[in-house]
Amino acid sequence: MLPSTSVNSSVQGNGVLNSRDAARHTAGAKRYKYLRRLFRFRQMDFEFAAWQMLYLFTSPQRVYRNFHYRKQTKDQWARDDPAFLVLLSIWLCVSTIGFGFVLDMGFFETIKLLLWVVFIDCVGVGLLIATLMWEASGNLQSWRKAKEKQPPSSQGGRMEFISNKYLVKRQSRDYDVEWGYAFDVHLNAFYPLLVILHFIQLFFINHVILTDTFIGYLVGNTLWLVAVGYYIYVTFLGYSALPFLKNTVILLYPFAPLILLYGLSLALGWNFTHTLCSFYKYRVK
Repeated sequence: MLPSTSVNSSVQGNGVLNSRDAARHTAGAKRYKYLRRLFRFRQMDFEFAAWQMLYLFTSPQRVYRNFHYRKQTKDQWARDDPAFLVLLSIWLCVSTIGFGFVLDMGFFETIKLLLWVVFIDCVGVGLLIATLMWEASGNLQSWRKAKEKQPPSSQGGRMEFISNKYLVKRQSRDYDVEWGYAFDVHLNAFYPLLVILHFIQLFFINHVILTDTFIGYLVGNTLWLVAVGYYIYVTFLGYSALPFLKNTVILLYPFAPLILLYGLSLALGWNFTHTLCSFYKYRVK
């Protein structure tokens, strides 16, 4: 269900990739190129990465149109420039330090919180989500090939019901999965959530949100609703931008339980931000 590089591209007359193109398009080669550029700041386009961060708030569709352009010019969907990741890391550091200051944490507690947010909340969760999506897509394609060789009576199963029926188009079977794009979609969706919960919310925590009043948890929970809603919506845009997926609207279904949870939290007086702050203080002890 993820973006891919067609196995039919850059082929010789016998249908086999020539050695130069095959080496250039391997996952290992792309990963090596990306990691190599991670330590060469002069080769990074920070202006373009900042443009993407701006448009993730105002017009995220434009960001994914650029992914289409990259596919056409460089034959890959995932970013090949780590500038966005570097700027996101800076945002993580600055906003988490601000969070530690607002919560009156000490120096070492703030460092622990920073390490947790970077390596668990952002990178760890992102690796998990991207890998799960990538594995599901890869397993689906292997299953589809095996299915074509089986008699009709043996076809079916849970994989077909979840993936084949709702997302993958028939014509996408000749594509290989790019894991990097799945991680890019997570980073795109995580950035607005980070800004809302770890930056904008800081200005309201002590004097509004944590005041144990209805206005307090109304403001706090509304910020959570907007932040998580942004994550769901930007994730949906990431996969709906791919021409070989169908019915990606199901990725918007989490909005229903999210809105329900929001309404229940207001009715029960459950302050999401208060719970988050208590959890942050507990895990840095």
